[in-house]
Amino acid sequence: MLPKIQSILYTTGLGPGAPYVFRYALSLARQYQAKIIAVHAIEPLSTFGQSLVEQYVSHESSEAMHSNARESVRSQLKERMTQLCARECDNVSSCENAVSGIHVIDGYPSQVILDIAKECKADLIIMGAYSHTLIGEVMMGSTTRRVLHNAAQPVLVVRIPEGYEE
Repeated sequence: MLPKIQSILYTTGLGPGAPYVFRYALSLARQYQAKIIAVHAIEPLSTFGQSLVEQYVSHESSEAMHSNARESVRSQLKERMTQLCARECDNVSSCENAVSGIHVIDGYPSQVILDIAKECKADLIIMGAYSHTLIGEVMMGSTTRRVLHNAAQPVLVVRIPEGYEE
């Protein structure tokens, strides 16, 4: 029996390679008539970082700034998705409806991805990765490796070409 793909979790760090990876999610969503759920994690400040910030602004001001930043990221992500869908689908409305949810969540990226994948019962996780360099291996490896080793569903890692810009 062939697997059914009805829900695709597209993970993004909002970097320059995001459109490249999103096209894979959109392509699969169109083929399988699946919905895309987008997720972006805002990594929390360490306790040391938080204490440094609170030396200059109050805890309430710090929380308000963080909340505003989260809303800004959420609206940027939604706007990028809308533009990508319109451009990639030649304004076909069925494509624009492919994105059924956008989540911008505070937390460590790998844990946020795993939690949302479980919560929305994703059939597939799609995430991007840059080319492998010594530093890139360490940086890319942490989130991707954790998701690959702990996800209950298949994970498609899309390699973003070196020097990719849009």
